[in-house]
Amino acid sequence: MNISKSEILFEESRKRIPGGVNSPVRAFGSVGRTPLFIDHAKGSHITDVDGNEFLDYVCSWGPGILGHAHPEVVEAVQKACEKGLTYGAPTEKEWQLAELICEAMPSVEKVRLVSSGTEAVMSAIRAARGYTGRDKIIKFKGNYHGHSDGLLVKAGSAALTTAVPDSSGVPVSYTQNTLVALYNDMNSVSQLMEEYGNQVAAIIVEPVAANMGVVLPKAGFLEFLRQITTKYGSLLIFDEVITGFRLGFGGAQEYFGITPDLTTLGKIAGGGMPMAAYGGRGDIMDMVSPVGPVYQAGTLSGNPIATTAGIVTLEILKKHPEYYGEIERKARQLARAFEERAERSGEAIWVNQIGSLLSVFFTAGPVEDYDSATASDTKAYAAYFGRMLEQGVYVAPSQFEAMFVSIAHTDSEIEETCRVIVERNERTE
Repeated sequence: MNISKSEILFEESRKRIPGGVNSPVRAFGSVGRTPLFIDHAKGSHITDVDGNEFLDYVCSWGPGILGHAHPEVVEAVQKACEKGLTYGAPTEKEWQLAELICEAMPSVEKVRLVSSGTEAVMSAIRAARGYTGRDKIIKFKGNYHGHSDGLLVKAGSAALTTAVPDSSGVPVSYTQNTLVALYNDMNSVSQLMEEYGNQVAAIIVEPVAANMGVVLPKAGFLEFLRQITTKYGSLLIFDEVITGFRLGFGGAQEYFGITPDLTTLGKIAGGGMPMAAYGGRGDIMDMVSPVGPVYQAGTLSGNPIATTAGIVTLEILKKHPEYYGEIERKARQLARAFEERAERSGEAIWVNQIGSLLSVFFTAGPVEDYDSATASDTKAYAAYFGRMLEQGVYVAPSQFEAMFVSIAHTDSEIEETCRVIVERNERTE
């Protein structure tokens, strides 16, 4: 039996890198396979080190809305590299990107650039605490906001009023000010606010959950969060690391017509480079050093290569608002294919889709919160993943991630993907 280059590289990587990967989901653990090691990518395709080409619906977990290696972005980045990779000093490009972000999202009056979504969320929460003078925050079960200590929590047993660390190495004291509510459950939020409202600095939410699979907000849920935070003098933070510039140029806040106090961005905002941002009302952001007492810094924050990629990507999206309708149409086609598969096969399948985001769950549904998402049959998902991969289609190697559509996916590629989805292979599934 021939051993692939990916298998060899994985074994070698495991000797030097924990688990052989630099982010856990890449290990393919939940689908029982050896991860693919990618050599290059272009447009809607990725190619592994063994020369196998796949139609890619992971899109680097979201940044690739224009497709891989978009020529305008690559050309601009190459030119920027010739001037130096990092200066540790202000550049005009930082201001240009900040202007684009603030123009796209009017709730963001001022913005600070950082290097990752985790850093953006951690910093936004610190700013919220500094502004309000309060310590507690409320997050939602199943929402993911990066791996900072205070947010790696799961709900405690006592009516969701306590949180315990969800990762070894996180002291309980780091999570004692994190309260956990249920996504799409207004009552769970009300209970927490009634008891702790005058201690809550902020409620943070993925306006569309995308880290327990894609789960849409129920009608009125986001409006309720806006109202109750205003009532108690708390801040509302939208984690738009995934939805920002994907549901529309103005993100989920534009899509749903909700104005948060603070917003976190990443992925598309960096055009595929390691960059993220947090921003919001000017009076809140003026709490951040060097203007105010809330400290946050970063040597590579807003570096000229990442800002170049972000500027070009956002300028393309701004120039072509029709892209959003196009990728949403294609995502709806994929969603319908899953529905057709369920009708033909009798399988328990539920699909959630919004804009260019979607997830298939192997459960009767509906999927509208953490518990209904985790009721999905993960073994069935693993079989589905294997079937798709064998047919040259690369989807998320985890049930609880999103499927992303890019502008690079052609109509014929979408149609071919739909065929693969519908034509269930009895031997592998």
